[in-house]
Amino acid sequence: MSDKDAILSLDSLSVRLPGGADRSHALSEVSLDIASNEILCVVGESGSGKSMMANAVMRLLPNEVTIDGGKVLFESRDLCAASISEMREVRGAGIAMIFQEPMTALNPLRTIGDQIAEMFSIHTDLSKSEIAEKVLALLADVHIPDPKVAAKAYPHELSGGQRQRAMIAMALALDPKLLIADEPTTALDVTTQAQILKLIRELQQRRRTAVMFITHDFGVVAEIADRVVVMQHGVIVEQGKAADVLNRPQHAYTRQLIAAVPPLKAPPPRTLSAENILTIADVSKTYRTGGFLGRGARVTPAVRNVSLSLPRGATLGIVGESGSGKSTLARCLVRLIDPDAGSIVLEGRDWAKMPREKVRQETRHIQMVFQDPFASLNPRRKAAELVAQGPIVHGTPRATAIADAKELFALVGLDPSSADRYPHEFSGGQRQRIGLARALALKPAVLVADEPVSALDVSVQAQVLKLLAELRQRLGLSIVFITHDLRVAAQICDLVAVMKDGEVVEHGLSGEVFGNPQHAYTRALLASIPGGDFTRQRDATESAEA
Repeated sequence: MSDKDAILSLDSLSVRLPGGADRSHALSEVSLDIASNEILCVVGESGSGKSMMANAVMRLLPNEVTIDGGKVLFESRDLCAASISEMREVRGAGIAMIFQEPMTALNPLRTIGDQIAEMFSIHTDLSKSEIAEKVLALLADVHIPDPKVAAKAYPHELSGGQRQRAMIAMALALDPKLLIADEPTTALDVTTQAQILKLIRELQQRRRTAVMFITHDFGVVAEIADRVVVMQHGVIVEQGKAADVLNRPQHAYTRQLIAAVPPLKAPPPRTLSAENILTIADVSKTYRTGGFLGRGARVTPAVRNVSLSLPRGATLGIVGESGSGKSTLARCLVRLIDPDAGSIVLEGRDWAKMPREKVRQETRHIQMVFQDPFASLNPRRKAAELVAQGPIVHGTPRATAIADAKELFALVGLDPSSADRYPHEFSGGQRQRIGLARALALKPAVLVADEPVSALDVSVQAQVLKLLAELRQRLGLSIVFITHDLRVAAQICDLVAVMKDGEVVEHGLSGEVFGNPQHAYTRALLASIPGGDFTRQRDATESAEA
């Protein structure tokens, strides 16, 4: 591609980190081009420099992180030399950005419509009525139901997928020439993810916008990319047309990332115990939010008459979209919330009817690993103290609990000498291992894992899944595994239950559910997996070669 065809060109761009960093540069002489009406996927794990590159283009780098060399040419204009006021004109109107977490990026105190309208009030001379019309048109353009209602809603009143659509509407408000999408689908369930990917492709083709799409998932790359750039440790290790990189990867790191995408086919079934360690019968939970004197009250049935069983030493996967009731059921199982009806029998005792005082005494038998390890770990306490906290509460002497915590660090693949660090000093995958060690500290019979790998890179995800399988085998754990990623469920779960609107619509052995789904909803979930055709083709090729 010649420079004159490119909307954006990075020419030997280098970004220097502060003096105390592990390496001196976040980016080292990165060069790439993006043309109009093209989707370029930038792929790599956390720390590869993907987001730092996007922030360098937007000139939104953290303090003390500086552009150390090279050029960022946007329509032949070097943004590295642009003033702050010039960059304000470029942002939004020339280059717009969709951030990974819309709940963090959106102002919780302002309505969605007001935040989109701000783009027009700052950059145009349109009247209030004209701006209001444009806001509604944009919300309709990104397929948000009932734009008038959505415009008056606050971010917390929309679903994750709707918030992401609102972010896309805001980014597209001023018809930018370049759209940077930084991991916009990572935390979304498969059907919402498929809708967002389809929407970005549709809008890009209609508006002929150039898109830089940042992701760690080669399934997403297979779904949306025209060209691909693969980054590792701040350096581009491979780039080319999507079909070439996907089907004929040249660099070992690219091959590693592609191989880490879990296959859709479940492994051969294991022999399961005839004894059930956990039996769930007719469990229901309804959320009620009260209005004044009953007016405006909302009643949401989150879990409806769910009945499942977990054989001793097995893994039961619970899959479904956001809002299907998976996490509510998980919280009922560990009694973080109380079910309204039904029984939860754990090793002969009805957990659902147990008094609160007794639950605290018996909680060592069932423990939970949470989705976000950073949010669930106290940032003011060292990792060893976090892991030892449970045993200390249950009567283990502090010195013994700390020593046991360091042994658990080794068990989950962490260096015991790092146990004196704080959570922020670990990577995402390492924090998830700390969360796992904390849950294992009380030697539970059942582990409830709520989306434990959804925010992790594919290779780190593969490592954590392998670790869970090894711990299940070594410690005789029984696991309830909550996930929206069907590829992950296929690999680790012996049994799978598919939930929709609080009900289990299908359940059985993983191989049977994924190989021959009976319910239309299960088939819709499988069809929505990003890059599903690519993954099936890869798996078939590997099977033929084997």
